[in-house]
Amino acid sequence: MHEKKVTWLELFYDLLFVAAISKATHILLHTEHGTISFEHLSKFILIFIPIWWAWVGQSVYNNRYGRDLATHRIFMILQLFFVLIMTASLNVDFDSYYVPFFVGYIGSRALTAIQYLLTQNKEKANRKETARFFGTYFWLGILLSSFSLFFDSWIRYAILYAGIAVDILVPLIGRKHLVKTPIHTAHLLERFALFTLILLGESVVSMLSVLQSDEMTGSSVLFAAMAFVLVIGIWWQYFENVEKKLDKSKKTAGQTIIYGHLFIYLSLSMIAASIQLLYLNQLEYTFMLIFLFGSVLLYLWSVMFVLHAYRFKHLQPRVKTVILLTGVLAALFLLNLFMVASPHVILGEMMIFFILFARTTA
Repeated sequence: MHEKKVTWLELFYDLLFVAAISKATHILLHTEHGTISFEHLSKFILIFIPIWWAWVGQSVYNNRYGRDLATHRIFMILQLFFVLIMTASLNVDFDSYYVPFFVGYIGSRALTAIQYLLTQNKEKANRKETARFFGTYFWLGILLSSFSLFFDSWIRYAILYAGIAVDILVPLIGRKHLVKTPIHTAHLLERFALFTLILLGESVVSMLSVLQSDEMTGSSVLFAAMAFVLVIGIWWQYFENVEKKLDKSKKTAGQTIIYGHLFIYLSLSMIAASIQLLYLNQLEYTFMLIFLFGSVLLYLWSVMFVLHAYRFKHLQPRVKTVILLTGVLAALFLLNLFMVASPHVILGEMMIFFILFARTTA
């Protein structure tokens, strides 16, 4: 399989998703009576998933079939326009912006499906079959979601997300077709790693918010410094593995990378929000512990899941390492639950945990 490089247009494409991810993460900063309400938590997830899937859809097409030609660039630029509409419509008041969100998301997905249909005419054998499969069955989710325009209230969202669920399940159902047309593993890992950088950028934004909220006092500087070391720990652990310890020649359907990173991205957004909320002390103590430690635990398990599938066999993470790290996290949670700690202490514990995580797995 020939080497495939990330293009400049793909990098530009990612830039628009920076704003989309930032808007989705900002929803978690809406607190009520010391908690993040179920409404805001659900809106965060329901907004985040279409963003992730719109990005995944075009990125995976580029991985298998994309060529830096004029026609491909035109499709990417059109996609950028629809992503721009979708991003502009992201708001806590989802009802008022539903139609532009729908146009942006469905427009993006329809363009990807059209690309597959056009590609099948140029390919042969298994590559042709895979392109036809995606180009045909992605329309099921698109059409189902389109019926949401004829309804109102919760029924509208039920139909929209039923279509998105079908869309997300199509690659899983058609796995037997996809393994015959494996991904370019090195390229796909690079694409997802670049998107991970976007999520880490949200934690940097949280650090800036901490520094700006308290006129650069010693307390805020110390808190931001610990948050910075925490983010460096995440960066170290993730990118050291991606760069040096994953088998990039492995030929697979890429689904572990694709679906595993959904949970990596969700957890990174939640950690970014936690940094800011922890310093501002806007959440009830027990809820804050559950939200922060739950976010870190989700990150730990999802990263180790992806690493287990692609690490070289002689470098596979041991089960006891995962158990040890989970145990450390659980012990810290219980300790803080029974002995009330300050935000600085809790963040310091998370900083040490991520250094330990990086040290033991990278």
